[in-house]
Amino acid sequence: MKLGWITAAATGTIALAAVALAGLAQGQAPATPTARPTASAASPAPTSGAPASASLTKQDVDTWLDGMMPYALSSGDVAGAVVVVVKDGQVLTQRGFGYADIKARKPVDPAITLFRPGSVSKTFTWTAVMQLVQAGKIDLDADINTYLDFKIPPYQGKPITMRQVMTHTTGFEETLKHEFVAGPDRLIPLGPYLKLWTPTRIFPPGTTSAYSNYGATLAGYIVERLSGEPFDAYVQNHIFGPLGMTHATFDQPLPARLKPDMATGYARASEPGKPFELINVGPAGSLSASGGDMARFMIAHLEHGRYGAAQILSPETEAQMQAPQARLVPGLNGMALGFYHEDLNGHPVVGHAGDTEYFHSDMHLLINDDVGLFISMNSAGKEGAAHPIRAAFYQGFMDRYYPAPPATLPTAASAKDDAKAMVGLYWSSRRVSSSFFDITNLLGQAKVTADKDGIITVSALTNAAHAPKHWREVGPFLWHDDAGGSTLSAVVENGKVTAFASSDLPPVLVFQPVPGWAKSSWNTPAILLSLLILAAAVVLWPVQALVRRRYGQSFPLEGRDAWLFRGVRLAALASLAGVVAYFLIFNAMEKGISAADTAMDPWIRLAQLFCLIGVVGAPVAAWHLVAVWTRPGRSWWARLSSVLLLLAMLDFAWIVLSLHLITPTLNY
Repeated sequence: MKLGWITAAATGTIALAAVALAGLAQGQAPATPTARPTASAASPAPTSGAPASASLTKQDVDTWLDGMMPYALSSGDVAGAVVVVVKDGQVLTQRGFGYADIKARKPVDPAITLFRPGSVSKTFTWTAVMQLVQAGKIDLDADINTYLDFKIPPYQGKPITMRQVMTHTTGFEETLKHEFVAGPDRLIPLGPYLKLWTPTRIFPPGTTSAYSNYGATLAGYIVERLSGEPFDAYVQNHIFGPLGMTHATFDQPLPARLKPDMATGYARASEPGKPFELINVGPAGSLSASGGDMARFMIAHLEHGRYGAAQILSPETEAQMQAPQARLVPGLNGMALGFYHEDLNGHPVVGHAGDTEYFHSDMHLLINDDVGLFISMNSAGKEGAAHPIRAAFYQGFMDRYYPAPPATLPTAASAKDDAKAMVGLYWSSRRVSSSFFDITNLLGQAKVTADKDGIITVSALTNAAHAPKHWREVGPFLWHDDAGGSTLSAVVENGKVTAFASSDLPPVLVFQPVPGWAKSSWNTPAILLSLLILAAAVVLWPVQALVRRRYGQSFPLEGRDAWLFRGVRLAALASLAGVVAYFLIFNAMEKGISAADTAMDPWIRLAQLFCLIGVVGAPVAAWHLVAVWTRPGRSWWARLSSVLLLLAMLDFAWIVLSLHLITPTLNY
């Protein structure tokens, strides 16, 4: 989704799953560490805000952008972008680059061209929540069920709260179904959507960062219920209207007056344009807004809730919203209420990223410097170029106008020992645990390795060239990327790493050790070998029949032996059909995440049926093995093949059951 990170988690891992299936979980919350490393020089404490750089002028920013953006868009195959910088309650600059519509040769107009900021939408939802907190209608620490007309079950006896919703610590698993839809007729109102199913809880509330679009949608529904206004109307009446945001809406499809101003989305600028994306989880990501209107929103949050004569939050509530919450990973930024902290170069910064399939955005508020940045692009670009472009924009701006003094970071004496403790396979806390998308947990595991000097690499953390970064330990379980300046930190309990995270990513997920039963290091080769054995059995079956026919020989088995011989091969054929069916499902979703809808349900059930036949084939294979080995005169080949088939069928059954390829529901 991408709402925030979901399309990255969804479309990216779908592609991986499709590739792997062509060839062809549960986790624990990190416990509280007994000792936490300090941020030290690798993560300087935010200052109270140094005076704005003298070079931070419209002329200088425009010159810098002119040197960066056209080349970045062209080389990244990105159609267009809007960039807005605000300072001291005013727009410093707002620029459009490239095209809103390539076919029409329509340039981006920063004042009126609408972009889809994806999960930046959530900051409007959180603002609405804080308005109701300010009005005394929401208690951030009350049971969320207080405000709902259905029940979110407790987990380990504990309910979730709005504070946990806003800090993404509810413990919900990742979800995908119905989030993007193919047509307006498939849009579902917030209440019915949320009541379709409650995602499985995989962590105790308040313990683990795990990004949740469902949680943000839940917050929007609570705003709707407590205000008595539809969510979209509430935002219009209490945020857009007061701020004069005339080119912003959560409505889907777009109102007629705004349709001519909507930028076209592209996978790449060199490919055809895509239709307007429709998002069921509206409070989590359905905003359409111009750069000029986003400037008004940023100014309001930088000016203590005020824009001009409009006061959308009191200064006290604004300060409460921006204040750091519990830091779950030592030495790294944590969440504010809805915003996440992305403090950099000694300056406190709150912000939010956002992604749909085709639009990719970022917002940063330097809260003590009264400076805000917004960037949005209407293409993912070549190899996901939009992501390094927006990262380079933020880092480049901070290094140019708010540079940090160079720091001397000596290598820690514990580097080699701590590196050994880090080595292994990890998966993201933002993951699926109860549906067939569990396959992404197998295919997307991050591998941590260490060299002889204690330098570690993490396969999931790469630079703009897609090469793994090299992390050098500069404090107890605290690493620094000397080339890029990023920080990596681990949570440790009783000498064992229970989680780690990096400043390269927002504080909405952590990496956790993969339990032995789920590790890809043995599961992946085992399933590939098993599928090879099953494929060989299926292919050799008709080949043997043709050979017998050629030489006038009859089938040598009869009765139970013949039935078992054919039964185990039919089960092997069904197993392979199940793999192919899931490959086609993943491939369809990789082409467009809106395929993750009820229209896919019959195909999922068909894939599950094939897999069920494959699972039933395991006891049939066991019976076949007994029959072969107890029947006198059977050949060594028959006996060997019976063993291999049983092992392959058992492994297939393990994969099907452990990865939830068969489930009673069609929720995912």
